[in-house]
Amino acid sequence: MHRFHGLYGITDSQLQPDDRVLIETVGQALVGGMKILQYRDKSLDSDKRLRQAGALKVLCHQYQALLIINDDVELALDVEADGVHLGQQDDSIADARARLGDYAIIGSSCGNSLEMARAAVEQGTDYIAFGKFFHSRTKPDAKNAELAILAQAQDRFDLPIVAIGGITTDNAAEVIAAGADMVAVVNNLFAAQNIRNQARNFMALFNDTERKVV
Repeated sequence: MHRFHGLYGITDSQLQPDDRVLIETVGQALVGGMKILQYRDKSLDSDKRLRQAGALKVLCHQYQALLIINDDVELALDVEADGVHLGQQDDSIADARARLGDYAIIGSSCGNSLEMARAAVEQGTDYIAFGKFFHSRTKPDAKNAELAILAQAQDRFDLPIVAIGGITTDNAAEVIAAGADMVAVVNNLFAAQNIRNQARNFMALFNDTERKVV
């Protein structure tokens, strides 16, 4: 379970417009303690995606962090990533498992639906993600989720839970206290002036919240 704990960064091709900026910013987040990175690039430039994903896999593994590919099972297979994250309309979990094998990590976006989470769990997902919880620059039109869904999911499912959507160092403690094992962050991490310190700040929130719970 320790692999699914803490800061879960998600790349953004606007904040990280080229290879140099991408590698530099991700490297800073890894030094700061980020545990999982999701490579998210919706462009049709397959050469760029393959090159960047391959470089990120090497970098993440230097820091014992996991690389997850957003929505692209074939790319995950090509670069031997640790797994894939599937949205609500993406390839089925069973299909991804068949392509990537038993050891791959498959994550599932569940929006604000416990029913969707239940279906994903039954299909063999490795973690479930809920959100958005706050205003999101990345996905402003996504439906809102209530913090209560995190506690409900913790009660019902024995799987790591990711919170996503508008999460910042100012509000992350709320979702962690509500039951999130990981917080997925785009803008508040990779648009920060000091990404390394921002990653450390996020990781410190997990330690603080756990101490309060104990």
